[in-house]
Amino acid sequence: MASTVSNSMSDVSLTRYMQEIRRYPMLTQAEEEKLARAWRDNGDQSAAHKLVNSHLRLVAKIAMGYRGYGLPVSELISEGNVGMMQAVRRFDPDRGFRLSTYAMWWIRAAIQEYILHSWSLVKMGTTAAQKKLFFNLRRLKGQMQAIDDGDLHPEQVTKIAKLLDVPEQDVVQMNRRLSSPDNSLNAPIKMDGEGEWQDWLVDDSESQEVEMAEREELTGRKALLANALKTLSERERHILTERRLQDNPTTLEDLSQHYNISRERVRQIEVRAFEKLQKSMKTQVAEQRQAASANAASLLLN
Repeated sequence: MASTVSNSMSDVSLTRYMQEIRRYPMLTQAEEEKLARAWRDNGDQSAAHKLVNSHLRLVAKIAMGYRGYGLPVSELISEGNVGMMQAVRRFDPDRGFRLSTYAMWWIRAAIQEYILHSWSLVKMGTTAAQKKLFFNLRRLKGQMQAIDDGDLHPEQVTKIAKLLDVPEQDVVQMNRRLSSPDNSLNAPIKMDGEGEWQDWLVDDSESQEVEMAEREELTGRKALLANALKTLSERERHILTERRLQDNPTTLEDLSQHYNISRERVRQIEVRAFEKLQKSMKTQVAEQRQAASANAASLLLN
């Protein structure tokens, strides 16, 4: 049911298009009802085309009201024409109102949905309240003469939030989004095209060298701990592991029942085992340093 003129939008200039749609006559209410019934009852494609074409000027007028969002007017008109066709499909002439009254809601919905999906790289306006804020903020700022003021003043934010029944934080965030359109990180820094903005982004993650050093240090500590645990008796190793090396340490009471000894005795074994563990790890570290020094001296002599 697509309009012949609307399909050729991409092939003609906007001025040419505006001249062409004036050729389609406005319909009287009787003509409109006759065509609408022919389409509804008999699927008459010619009647549907006439209904759509006679309202192309309405679509263009509504689309012009959304020029402030930086999108091509021709695209807004094309989306509005889609909404117009949807309105014709669902129009019931027996309800007693004109097609233009019914269609304007479909036209605006189609244009607004297109703007929300095309204006920003990041999805925005997902709720009814956010959509209302998106499409009314510019108008309210104009009434307050705050179009070019950057961030709104607190009293302006409060007034807009009350008028639109939305949180003040939503007003602040939406205003900043509208004031600072998205830019691609792949955009060139200079006109010659050399270098992109993403090349200047700072990577907050650790460098490969740091990560490698940390992994080696962690591996070394695990090896020291494993060797030190071997110097303990089975009971010392078990008590120390349960008390010091678990996310949820076992209580002294549970261990005292397990070994049939007092809680104080368990605590003493734990302390002694920990001291032995520390001593063993310190000894290993000292031996490693001595070995490293010896290797260094040997390399220098050779």
